[in-house]
Amino acid sequence: MIKSSLAWLAGNAITTFARFITAVRAMWEGGEPVPGQRVYFANHTSNGDFILIWTVLPPHMRRNTRPVAGGDYWLTSRLRSFIGRDVFNAVLIDRNTETRREDPLELILQGLDEGSSLIIFPEGTRNMSDEPLLPFKSGIYNISKARPEVDLVPVWIDNLNDVMPKGKLIPIPLLCTVTFGAPIRAKEGERREDFLKRAEDALLSIAPNTTKEAIA
Repeated sequence: MIKSSLAWLAGNAITTFARFITAVRAMWEGGEPVPGQRVYFANHTSNGDFILIWTVLPPHMRRNTRPVAGGDYWLTSRLRSFIGRDVFNAVLIDRNTETRREDPLELILQGLDEGSSLIIFPEGTRNMSDEPLLPFKSGIYNISKARPEVDLVPVWIDNLNDVMPKGKLIPIPLLCTVTFGAPIRAKEGERREDFLKRAEDALLSIAPNTTKEAIA
């Protein structure tokens, strides 16, 4: 009881701090934030990415939304473990193929089968390059093929990398936006390569104009 109360308080503190630093606002371009199970897939430039998505979701949706995150990061200390497991109820996966004992896809599907919505980053790692996106890993395709009834919603996070630049401990206040696009699903018989390209295009289509101009 005490631990759950502490987790609730910590969650409120984290979302309040995120709003204070970033003045984050949600832009629902692909539909309204209505209840329903979804997999949110987003660009990835900062360790705080899933926190912003979690922050802008309405409370009734936030409570049922879990990030998929690396256990090698969130289980390295008691504090991180508390935040990852108790505050965010994250689906923690082992990204090291040599040490993992559980299939990451099975853990993700288990989270969906329990009724949760999920937040994933299909690039697989933080994008520190000059490209708008790194090539997507196959996981997002495998999820949609295994659970074709679940919508996959593209989410573009803008400016957070400037708020929390790599190697800096103190965030820089700056306006951030989280844009939600129209949901997609894998089509019957669709090849992996075609779906991944379509998913990348869906995400880039809701990126800010400066990003689209850089691509062009």
